Amino acid sequence: MVSLFTQWYKRKFSDPNAVTLLVILLTTFLFIYFFNNLLMPVFVAVAIAFLLDLPVFRLMSLGLSRTISVSLVVTAFIGVSLVGILGLMPVIWQQSSNLLQEVPHMVSKGQIYLLTLPEQYPELINAEQIETLISAVNEKLIEWGQVALSASLNSISDIVALLIYLILVPLMVFFFLKDKKELISHVTSFLPKERLMATQVGDEMYQQIMNYIRGKVIEIVIVGTASTVAFIVLGLNYSVLLGVLVGLSVLVPYVGATIVTFPVLLVALFQFGTGSEFGYVMLAYGIIQAIDGNIIVPLLFSEAVNLHPVTIIVAVILFGGMWGFWGVFFAIPLATLVKAVLNAWPSNNELPDKQEC
Repeated sequence: MVSLFTQWYKRKFSDPNAVTLLVILLTTFLFIYFFNNLLMPVFVAVAIAFLLDLPVFRLMSLGLSRTISVSLVVTAFIGVSLVGILGLMPVIWQQSSNLLQEVPHMVSKGQIYLLTLPEQYPELINAEQIETLISAVNEKLIEWGQVALSASLNSISDIVALLIYLILVPLMVFFFLKDKKELISHVTSFLPKERLMATQVGDEMYQQIMNYIRGKVIEIVIVGTASTVAFIVLGLNYSVLLGVLVGLSVLVPYVGATIVTFPVLLVALFQFGTGSEFGYVMLAYGIIQAIDGNIIVPLLFSEAVNLHPVTIIVAVILFGGMWGFWGVFFAIPLATLVKAVLNAWPSNNELPDKQEC
């Protein structure tokens, strides 16, 4: 047993570059795991810097200095973000308030319909089952109401945190882009010299993460805009709110589209009933999801994502449980990192001296 473990250890950790890679990964993981709440603005700024690095490079290729290029790109990004936030947030807030006010009416309407089911299908459903279901739904609504109330009481701290984000994140994005080479050189100066494997994995992941963030932002904008326009054209209530939800649902592959289907279906059902308008809404929603899954995703992520669907779902559950929203957002790049490390790790090295039986 000892000999078997010794051979495995020599095969996996005889290369100093492999040990360096392992130490870097463990240190980074522990640091992020224990300090992710404190450093969340930094992670947000890093993600935005990845997104804006390409426009900065394009402006520099036109002859502009890096400082001027970064200033122009960051200013444009802040301007577009403010226009989008100030334009969408009031509409989303109003539609969310209206939807919350209509929920009791929708629930009452649904209960009346459920109570008619035992008369229509007496051989399948009885009144006791319906009453149990209605009671369970009411209890869940009360629970959700308490959660919403507690969230509203914490809104002051959330507003303060948002103000901090609005001030600190743009500043960090500017300096991350402006002093990119200096920051990378400063960080690498603390690393061991035997880091060839870590450098290879880092270069591969840098490109993949950059492509993934850009692709994901483009996907959110396309899917969200297409859904909003389709819902407005079809006359669906809360079209902007539902369109934004559909756009954000692409953050969670497979699971997000399934979850966001329920509010779209319920709003359309209570508004149009089971008529042709309801069918048109669900047909448009299905077409958008099909285009996203079969055209947009393959075009944007054909090189960045080469993972089995089960691997993606497990990564979303695992990293989302550890780091919340940003764990979900970066689940696929992190899973790709694990895959890249496993591929780069020495596995078939023959031992120099074989033991005789």
